[in-house]
Amino acid sequence: MTDLPAAPFDVCDQATGRVSSRALVRYETNDYSVPVSYGHRDVWIRGYVDVVVIGCGGEVIARHPRCYDREDMVFDPVHYLPLIERKINALDQAAPLAEWDLPPEFATLRRLMEARMIKAGRREYVHVLRLLETFDIDDLHAAVKKALQLGAVGFDAVKHLVLCHVEKRPPKLDLDVYPYLPRANVETTSAASYMALMSEDAA
Repeated sequence: MTDLPAAPFDVCDQATGRVSSRALVRYETNDYSVPVSYGHRDVWIRGYVDVVVIGCGGEVIARHPRCYDREDMVFDPVHYLPLIERKINALDQAAPLAEWDLPPEFATLRRLMEARMIKAGRREYVHVLRLLETFDIDDLHAAVKKALQLGAVGFDAVKHLVLCHVEKRPPKLDLDVYPYLPRANVETTSAASYMALMSEDAA
């Protein structure tokens, strides 16, 4: 009997492939998505019993549950967000996002952002979704819920809150802790003030 290998044997099927123009890689009979930035590049594939891992060079770029159907497409919606950000009108029509089951707070955040900034609000919502490139869904979900509670509807606020959640430190979105900031006292303007502008004396 010989000695065991120095490193554990990686029990998988290994293959190579090339990323298509739709950011898909074919493995056996199915297509798996990768980030759109890797379009038309050569990749390596490792097929395990329950997962398919795709890499480029020394970097793992995608990981999917293995599909045993035929001619199916397995998407990770996050892979397509940079493209959606540039073509924002495709947000509701993009096939990779069609069955993305996000918590309901995300829909509320999008509605509030679009109500405030219309198309720019839709793009800012995609900026929030792109935080999933760095953080996991549970951390981002917690940040979105906190942002809605605070009425801090914006990408910068959500990013700050998710960082605070991960680093377990209190957020600093409450202006009461900054007494040196000037406080604005906005009063209701009366109709008489506008009439004074139209008087002969104002002319």
